[in-house]
Amino acid sequence: MAGKTRTDTASRLVKASPGAIYNAFVDPATLGRWLPPQGMRAKIERFEPHPGGSYRMVLTYDDPAGAPGKASADSDIVAGRFVALEPGERIVWEVGFVSDDPAFAGVMTMTWSLKPVATGTEVTILCENVPSGIRQEDHDAGLRSTLENLAAFTEG
Repeated sequence: MAGKTRTDTASRLVKASPGAIYNAFVDPATLGRWLPPQGMRAKIERFEPHPGGSYRMVLTYDDPAGAPGKASADSDIVAGRFVALEPGERIVWEVGFVSDDPAFAGVMTMTWSLKPVATGTEVTILCENVPSGIRQEDHDAGLRSTLENLAAFTEG
């Protein structure tokens, strides 16, 4: 139903320090390598990593047949702003999807929390105000994939 939103979350232990994980967020070349879920690639067009700074990225599907894009047949465009950047602790950004479909309208807030533990960092993603057009099972799979990518990138 259009207009309904929800909250999604995912978490994973990453065998890297909170500082290393934070650094993977604030460098656009690095972020573009690990952020896209499996089956997608990213092109970062604008990236201003400071509170109030904006970003814009194009996420392109390798095979759009199973998951058509929101902005075009094969891509999603996300534009947003950085709300909070707390080195080694937390990253908060707003995500807006560029789409003519009202089911994807609105702004989703993503909070990435970094909690140091004995074997690395517990990384938790909290997505609030998830647009109703994003199927929960697809979003859950995408969040898990992104966390796997982050682990592979920072643990190597």
